[in-house]
Amino acid sequence: MLADAYDFLLKLLLVGDSGTGKSCLLHHFLENQFKKDSVNTIGMEFGTRIVHIADKSIKLQIWDTAGQERFRSLTRSYFRGAAGALIVYDICNRETFLGVHSWLSDVRSLANPELVIILVGNKSDLAEEREVSYLEASRFAQEHEMMFLEASALTGDAVEEMFFKCARSILSKIEIGHIDPERSGSGVQFGDSSLRRMTQRTRIRKKERSCCFS
Repeated sequence: MLADAYDFLLKLLLVGDSGTGKSCLLHHFLENQFKKDSVNTIGMEFGTRIVHIADKSIKLQIWDTAGQERFRSLTRSYFRGAAGALIVYDICNRETFLGVHSWLSDVRSLANPELVIILVGNKSDLAEEREVSYLEASRFAQEHEMMFLEASALTGDAVEEMFFKCARSILSKIEIGHIDPERSGSGVQFGDSSLRRMTQRTRIRKKERSCCFS
């Protein structure tokens, strides 16, 4: 397999109130280091990384959305056509946790029904300053049928896990047929590797059929 070849491309969104550390989480996932002197995202930014899950090579296209209210309409336009959404709040800022309700409502109403959603409590390294308990957030996620974890963009704790967990859930939905990569707006696309194998299988079937009739 070529170094940059992949089986699937998955479109993921990072959403949540401003100041929750979405950009820092993304930066740590892409660069394996904390993003110093971070500023609020203006509009949209995105990054990509190829990861390996089981026997699959997966390209994650991660869109970092602006949390400010003035960019909300722009952010909403990106919900359609996403396969996964990570809703981020700051465990040390209760207002950002209360804002999860609004983000979840937007995501559920605008995105496709098979969207994988994960609730992420950022800044777990500041646990002594927390305003939102792990138990409260965990119960909220369970009530709203979301996965949940806490992470730290500073230390990197659970940063990889949050993206891998989202990707694994999407792959599971592909395997059981709930998500069709060939359907427009699914948030998933076949990569070069998958297309190459599909083409090879098609050629083999055609060759077998021609042999049967020869």
